[in-house]
Amino acid sequence: MIRFENVTKRFADGTEALKNVSVTIPTNKLTAIIGPSGCGKTTLMRMINRLEVPSEGAIYIDELPIFERDEVELRRSIGYVIQRIGLIPHMTIEDNIALVPELLKWDKEKTAVRVDELLDMVDLDPAVFKKRYPFELSGGQQQRVGVSRALASDPNIILMDEPFSALDPISREQLQKELKKLQKKIKKTIVFVTHDMDEALEIADVIIVMREGQIEQISSPDELIENQANDFVREFIGQERIDRQRNFGQRPIKEFVRFYDETWTGEVREVTSMLTVDDAITVLDAHPSSRLAVAEDGVVIGYIGHHSLLQASMDNGKWVKS
Repeated sequence: MIRFENVTKRFADGTEALKNVSVTIPTNKLTAIIGPSGCGKTTLMRMINRLEVPSEGAIYIDELPIFERDEVELRRSIGYVIQRIGLIPHMTIEDNIALVPELLKWDKEKTAVRVDELLDMVDLDPAVFKKRYPFELSGGQQQRVGVSRALASDPNIILMDEPFSALDPISREQLQKELKKLQKKIKKTIVFVTHDMDEALEIADVIIVMREGQIEQISSPDELIENQANDFVREFIGQERIDRQRNFGQRPIKEFVRFYDETWTGEVREVTSMLTVDDAITVLDAHPSSRLAVAEDGVVIGYIGHHSLLQASMDNGKWVKS
């Protein structure tokens, strides 16, 4: 658990990036911090690993004040993923991921096993990728390596500062999905800064909305859509997004059948064309390797899965919580 207690950050010119902030970030959840540019969201996150120092107040991890811990040891115990990725260009992918384990003096065999394990975890075949250099990978692949490196020492806390914002839409969507799947496996405390409301709604367990150095609302994505704390939060989310989100889950899936797919190699489960999006997601979550065959009057009119539902939702300017 990460806890901020009456934290203020005041810069030399008098600007207050944070104003008496008190908040608890839950353990083993993905918490997204969002708000307008300059609202203090990155400052808040960077205080967790002491890249920023509060002018007033205290910060605790598991009820221990972070300023009583060695600064270097603290940073090595927290994974960190940034927008620019930050891979060292003259080092192989294997060596990039092994940086922190080597600093922690892991033995070579343990480090090598961990590198292979992490590359597998982010769907990069170690036999293909670990001897390559960063310039030989796409932007999306490099960001996957960045995530692997952050996980290398098995930290309990991972900080992510707009890690997908520089990627093309397809790579970004893929990595959002991969992060959600990964979090279900590893169950870490992830603090994720983003400027994209759709991204926050899609990936987060908890969302913190900030404005001018203060927290306006902290809630689950569903709660945020259903009940906004004030006019600022409502306007920041957007009434159109709120209305569409509330209605989308009750629409029949036949509206979103996009293609026929007789070559699908996974399990196919036949459902009625009037099944709602919410109910379809429940079925797909229970059977993650499945695709739904959508039938109308006993005839299959098409197929739909998590990806196509997500794409349909994004086309409508909103998200599907899957």
